[in-house]
Amino acid sequence: MTVFHDKVPAGGPETVWPRRRRLLWIVAIVVALLIAVVSWRSCHKSGADAAAAEGANITVSVRVAKAERAPIANEVSTVATLAARREATINPKIAAPIVQMPLLTNRFVHAGDIIAVLEARDLTAQRAEAAAALDEAQASAHQTVNGAVPLTNAQDQKSLTDARATLENARKTAERRQLLFEQGGISNKDLEASKLALTNAENDLRLAEASSNLHRGVTNPGDIVVAQAKARQARDHVTALDAQLSYSIIRAPFDGTVTGQFQFQGELANPGGKLVTIADTSSLIAKMQVSEAVASHLRVGDSVKVVPDDLGGQALSGSVDLVGRGVDPQSRAVDVWVTVPNRSGQLRPNGVARVVISAQLVAGAIVVPSPAVTLDATNGNAGTLMVVDSKSVAHEVHVTIGVRSNGRMQILSGLQGGETVVTEGNFGLPDGSKVAIGQGGAAEPAAP
Repeated sequence: MTVFHDKVPAGGPETVWPRRRRLLWIVAIVVALLIAVVSWRSCHKSGADAAAAEGANITVSVRVAKAERAPIANEVSTVATLAARREATINPKIAAPIVQMPLLTNRFVHAGDIIAVLEARDLTAQRAEAAAALDEAQASAHQTVNGAVPLTNAQDQKSLTDARATLENARKTAERRQLLFEQGGISNKDLEASKLALTNAENDLRLAEASSNLHRGVTNPGDIVVAQAKARQARDHVTALDAQLSYSIIRAPFDGTVTGQFQFQGELANPGGKLVTIADTSSLIAKMQVSEAVASHLRVGDSVKVVPDDLGGQALSGSVDLVGRGVDPQSRAVDVWVTVPNRSGQLRPNGVARVVISAQLVAGAIVVPSPAVTLDATNGNAGTLMVVDSKSVAHEVHVTIGVRSNGRMQILSGLQGGETVVTEGNFGLPDGSKVAIGQGGAAEPAAP
């Protein structure tokens, strides 16, 4: 049998036993700590598993709606001023007393109706004098064209004929005397006289020809032009006086209502002064100003809803007629016009209306109620929504937002249409939660 003996340190038995005690205490403390950690982790895991099991059995009450395909537009709301589509301020063109003008304010007039008659007896007399001068000028022109010119041409023709006959006679006389002179029958003096007569006859013919050409080419056409110009001048004078006389009768330029009368019968009308204001109120123009950013999305033809103050909330339909090309340098605003029908005449020019323009219309868009989407940022175009499957389990889906309008949003990506989305109770709802549709929360289409 082998006997083992403990080796005793050089210090003796009295130093060995305290060291062993300390070692045992350290080991005991470590073991106790390990046991405590293991126990704590076991308890925590059991609590978490219990909580998870309990959460898996919780059903959240929510309200839902259907993601439907429907048209949607970006609605721009602003305030507009109503103006008459056609409006004119009638001014007199001549200075004269008003001899006839009834009270016209608020009266409807047709195009061509007489509004006022001005004094025009002096113009009538001037017109009669001008008409007489025109008759005289026309008679003079007729006489020149049909009398003086043909007579001059006839006289020129006679002068040419006489000059040619005289020349021919002088030539024959000179030839005979030349023969007689050669035969010694006459003197040289008689021969020279014949030659002189021949020369004079030739000069007379050339003068007659030149005179005839001058009359035909210059004098006669000039006389005709002068006579016709005088007749035309007299005619224009009569036309001018006729225009002046027409200004004495003032007529309505178009159908409309007289919205203001500034002068009355018996007063003196002066050029540039106001008589009446006429407005065509069968349709009005709602004039408004929008920012450059908003105007960039508007197009001519966009549908519009107009709510005038005069109709107590009644809405009228219209369309955008004009989107200004220029920008106001001070306000940086763009003019937008919308035509508003006013057949009943209830709307008044210079009234105020609220205008809602449906811009960027998208047909067949996937639309959900705005509360269904939790945006990543207030002005962002991305967010999440909760889609409820056939097992009533809500799943988180990331979506991209397009047009927003009247509590609805267009979904550009993330949905296909027809899904059931949570509209109430979706905030903080964990992915994969069991849900139940609450009272009044049946899945309905997103109302336009």
